[in-house]
Amino acid sequence: MTQEYTAHSVTADGAAPRTGSRVRTLLGRWRRDPGIWRRGIILAILAVLVALLMSFHAQIPNRIGNLGSLIETFLPWFGLFVPLLLILALVRRSATALIALLLPAVVWLNLFGGLLTDKSGEGGDLTVATHNVNAGNPDPEGTARDLAESGVDVLALEELKDSAVPTYEKALSDTYAYHSVQGTVGLWSKYPLSATEPVDIRLGWVRAMRSTVTTPHGKVAVYVAHLPSVRVKLNAGFTANQRDDSADALGEAISHEQIEQVILLGDLNGTMNDRSLRAVTSQMRSTQGAAGHGYGFSWPASFPLARIDQIMVKGVEPASSWTLPRTDSDHLPIAARVQVR
Repeated sequence: MTQEYTAHSVTADGAAPRTGSRVRTLLGRWRRDPGIWRRGIILAILAVLVALLMSFHAQIPNRIGNLGSLIETFLPWFGLFVPLLLILALVRRSATALIALLLPAVVWLNLFGGLLTDKSGEGGDLTVATHNVNAGNPDPEGTARDLAESGVDVLALEELKDSAVPTYEKALSDTYAYHSVQGTVGLWSKYPLSATEPVDIRLGWVRAMRSTVTTPHGKVAVYVAHLPSVRVKLNAGFTANQRDDSADALGEAISHEQIEQVILLGDLNGTMNDRSLRAVTSQMRSTQGAAGHGYGFSWPASFPLARIDQIMVKGVEPASSWTLPRTDSDHLPIAARVQVR
C-alpha cells in the first residue's frame, strides 16, 4: 500500500513541518490568490482613518461636545486598533489592509512609543507625591498611613472632606512637620512652608493653593490644584467647560510666579494631550513624560485608563516618576523625584 504525505503531515524524516515551511506554504497560497489585493478595502480605509485621527487630533474641533478633548484624553488607546485590524486583515487574507496598517502603527509609535521605555534615572534631591484621596474614602487614616510610608518629602492631597481633615492631620503629623489645608486641598512637607495662600481658579470656592517650600537645596514654589470634574453625556458630549476655565486661571497664576523653580501637584482631570490644559502644559513639563516608565495611568484605580493626576515642573529637572500602591481612593497616588538647583 502506498502512503501519501501532504505539506500538513510530516516531513521525509518523520518530523513535524517547521514553522518556516508553514509560513512559506501560506505565502505561496496568498501569491496564488487573485483577490489578495481586492479584499479588505474597508479595513484599509479604517486603518488610514485611525492614522489620520491620531496625526491630526489637534485639528478636531471642540465646538461640538468638546470632541477634540475627549479623543485626546484617551488617545494612547487608539493603538489597540492596530492589533485588532491586523487580526481582521489576516482573517480576510488582505495584503492591502496589511500594508495600510503600517500607517497607524508608525503614527502611534511616533506619538507614544517613547513612553514604553524606562526613562527614570539616578539622582534627584526632592521627592514629591500627589493623591486625590476621594471625599468618600472609607479609610482616610489608612490612606494617610500608606502615603506617609512612601517616604516622600512633599505630599499634596486633593478632595479633602472637612470632617476627614483632622484624621489626615493626625496620621501625617509624625512624618511631616509642616502642613497647610486650603479649602479641599492640602500640602504636607518635611521642610518649612511660607507665603501659603489659596489660588483663585474661578470656582467660587477653594480648590487650589500655592506655597513656598524651603528645601535644603533652595526654594520651590509648589502649587496644588484640583480642577473641576468632567463628564461624558449623550446629550452634551464632553462637558469640560468649567475645567477649561479653571485650567486657564491656574496657568495664568503659574505664569506670574516669581520663584523660578515651580512644581505643580494635583488632579487636573485631564491628560497632557488635552489641548484645553494648554495654559498649564505649555509652560511646564510632565515628570512622567520626562522621567517615567510606561504611561503612569492613575484613574480609575481599579483599571487605570488615563493619567489625569499630574506632577509637572518648571525650572526643576525630573529624575524619575512612578505610581504608588493603591489606597481606598478611586485614584492612584503618583510620585516623582526631582533635582532642585
